Amino acid sequence: MLLTPMRYKDYIWPHNPATYSITYERQVAVHKVPFGCYCMQDLGLGCRVMRGQGEFSGKDAYAEFKRLASIFYSSGPGLLIHPLWQISNAYFTSLKLEQEPLPDYVRYSFEFRERYDGYSGELAALHSSGQASDTAGEDSGRQDACIVSSGDTLWGIAQRCNVPLEKLLQANPGIKNPNLIRPGDRVVIPC
Repeated sequence: MLLTPMRYKDYIWPHNPATYSITYERQVAVHKVPFGCYCMQDLGLGCRVMRGQGEFSGKDAYAEFKRLASIFYSSGPGLLIHPLWQISNAYFTSLKLEQEPLPDYVRYSFEFRERYDGYSGELAALHSSGQASDTAGEDSGRQDACIVSSGDTLWGIAQRCNVPLEKLLQANPGIKNPNLIRPGDRVVIPC
């Protein structure tokens, strides 16, 4: 099965990292009460933590790592789109060289932490799978639309229309999985 490449902000991995893990955390407070007992209080879900390792190889391996590092240094959260995970509005919290870099091989590890409000508001519509909605964005006269053709990807449509992928996803809340669009789907293009 051929998977689409992982993306974060404007960076596209040349090939997906070799290993991935997701940690779901729940915050629990423990309080001691008299007579040697304890009371536990559920403080709710914490953020998802996505970790992985990968390598870049070839004559431009270290240059590719430097491009990834420049994304790490950019501030604020961004959309993390992975072919199998849910879309996340996440912070890039860790990037580590796992060995001395060589001109043609770099092994690295990374960590992303989902932003606290990742499951609410505008991103809530992005977390389940499905097709584009035919009614998305019809209330605004300032939007165009295109019909998906065979071989189209949402990323390719965003590039072709010169629209950031995040804005394209916001204009199409009916697109639940950006890696799953089908020929004949209608995609709203925000102006």
